[in-house]
Amino acid sequence: MKKGVRKSLIYSLLAILVFSLSFSKSSAQWVWEAGLNIGPGNFLGDLGGNQGKGKTFLKDNNIELTKMFFGVFVGASPNEFVNFRLGFNYGNLAGADSVIDGKGGWEEARRTRNLHFKTNIKEIQLVAELYPTVFLEEDPTDIYHKWRPYAVIGLGAFKFNPQGEYIAPNGTRTWVALKPLRTEGQGMPNHPNVEEYSLTQLNIPYGIGLKYFISEKFNVSLEIVNRKTFTDYMDDVSGTFIDPADFYNYFGASSLTAQIADQMANKTTFANGGTARPSFSTGDKRGTITNNDAYYATTLKLGMRFGGGENYNSNQTRCPILRF
Repeated sequence: MKKGVRKSLIYSLLAILVFSLSFSKSSAQWVWEAGLNIGPGNFLGDLGGNQGKGKTFLKDNNIELTKMFFGVFVGASPNEFVNFRLGFNYGNLAGADSVIDGKGGWEEARRTRNLHFKTNIKEIQLVAELYPTVFLEEDPTDIYHKWRPYAVIGLGAFKFNPQGEYIAPNGTRTWVALKPLRTEGQGMPNHPNVEEYSLTQLNIPYGIGLKYFISEKFNVSLEIVNRKTFTDYMDDVSGTFIDPADFYNYFGASSLTAQIADQMANKTTFANGGTARPSFSTGDKRGTITNNDAYYATTLKLGMRFGGGENYNSNQTRCPILRF
């Protein structure tokens, strides 16, 4: 992660914390929250996509590859403007060139490439939920106070492990981890500029949400949060195709690992129902190294609030519970 981006984000979160605490001097205690969340997630990277040139974010979203995310979270609110949330999420992501609906344009190169992947995702996030509409509220008995839109910004870390399906000569199919195969020459002596990538990375979650207060104690939210990452290897695709001989020189001439790596690096012969297509050559573009991967999830969250000292009364129906 670039130091400038990281420092800017940390300073922004600290500013939010100082700003929010300046409004909470009259509160006897913070209001705490705990809950669960569930929802669909999608990968946005080099693999898959739609017609035309590959783009970042939703233009190349493949709905058919949607996977589920599950999570738990705890939160703390010094006032109504901000809620600090720590959450853990688990899910799955996938990408595949085979889902591309070719129209004879730029997308045909990706469809011919025929690469695919899947991975588990484990992530932890510390985010700030910002509620700007609280500054427009006057009478806490107004029913519209039960609805609050909010923005999400924070810092996260996630762990992934891309896998691809290997087809043995006898037709047996096995999912194998891609990182150890060094499909683009990562860490090989004759590819000194291609570094190995880490399976643990940082990200920046950001998005929007809408919270509804069922009561003073319970609330439900719907939010969409994108994750900006600092790696282009979530799908094990980033740079260029290397010489297949490199795998046999590195892993051994008769090595099964070399055979698997050779296939997983270039799967064009398996495209179009098994009919061979013109293959990519050494040095040809395999991915877009200038665009890092991303992923997002749309989640439904159920939260329970507690605490708040003398300002909290679970028998009231006015929502939210705190005032400046």
